[in-house]
Amino acid sequence: MALVDRIKRFLASPKGQQARARAERMARDPRTQAKARGLLARFKGGGKGRRPM
Repeated sequence: MALVDRIKRFLASPKGQQARARAERMARDPRTQAKARGLLARFKGGGKGRRPM
């Protein structure tokens, strides 16, 4: 079974709908948005200002 078909089936299930609702709530949270922006900035920034891990 193709991965896309499995994802579609999951999203149509009750558990998938709960996961989608949770993700939508998290997307509206300003703290979650700030974390996502920070991660994107880190990846987009390339080598500038990188901290050693």
